[in-house]
Amino acid sequence: MTHPAAPSAADPQTPPTLDESRSADGTVGSRRTSLWRDTWRRLKRNHLAVVGLGIIIVFLTLGMAQEIAYLVGVGSGEPGAGYLAPFDPNATNYDLTPKGLGSPPSASHPFGTDYLGRDILSRCLVATRISMLVGVIAVAIALAIGLILGPVSGYYGGRVDAVIMRLADIFFAFPYILFVLLIMTVLGPGLWNVFIAIGILGWASYARLNRGSVLSVKAMEYVEAARAQGATDLRIIFRHVLPNTMAPIYVAIAMGIGGAIVTEAALSFLGIGIQPPDASWGKMISDYLTYLGAGSWWMVLFPSLFLTITVFGFISFGNGLRDATDPKLKE
Repeated sequence: MTHPAAPSAADPQTPPTLDESRSADGTVGSRRTSLWRDTWRRLKRNHLAVVGLGIIIVFLTLGMAQEIAYLVGVGSGEPGAGYLAPFDPNATNYDLTPKGLGSPPSASHPFGTDYLGRDILSRCLVATRISMLVGVIAVAIALAIGLILGPVSGYYGGRVDAVIMRLADIFFAFPYILFVLLIMTVLGPGLWNVFIAIGILGWASYARLNRGSVLSVKAMEYVEAARAQGATDLRIIFRHVLPNTMAPIYVAIAMGIGGAIVTEAALSFLGIGIQPPDASWGKMISDYLTYLGAGSWWMVLFPSLFLTITVFGFISFGNGLRDATDPKLKE
């Protein structure tokens, strides 16, 4: 028994059949390719979004490079925990910290050193790894939960929908940062606990966003045709419904990664996130604020710039992607 393929987003009211999707002329593939090309064409016109995409690529590359070096143990640092940084991020050198106030930027240390003589550029680069890991993994956890409960809620409706949405309401009822603080207090500080806390609390937004899209898609003809041909509910939800409701989710992912990075920085700033000797932008800012009044401005400036630029990149790209996928803004 055959099942109809998911429709192209360009023409949701006249979905292709399974035979069409397998045809040699590649009509369906061409439609999907055209959709992505159209989105990319409109996205390129938003210069701020392109800048944001460039920032994301740069920082993701830096984070991946640091992670690979950490796993294979190359570069600075102890064996098995290397980093692609100019200096060991945890190595102290009191000759580089006159009066315990660090040393300003120089040719050998472009971002200066901190109160222990550690190279701030190296620590910022290593902190990039932490931030990218938190952003990607925490959002992946939230997305996995949200894209299971959201489509199920919207597709079945009734009591199933009521239970899942009331559960989501409980998560929305508490201030986000306070709820994260509560979970971190229970779990304790640490990188994996940050993943869990941010990921568990983020699922409700993805579930509710996807549920709304599913409500508008589940009554379309191709869903009814799949049901009439005997497709199971799981196949209909994850093969026909979910792929056609992902456009707003892509935007939410970009925004969510930026939000997760800010949340991790806030937790580390408060001392319950990333713990020494691991470097985190939020922890660095917290540790170095004491020295700002003594004139050691570089200690706070560079971690703050890394954090600000990264979050700016994700938010700018997310806003541009939202505009590029909005059918009301199409020519």
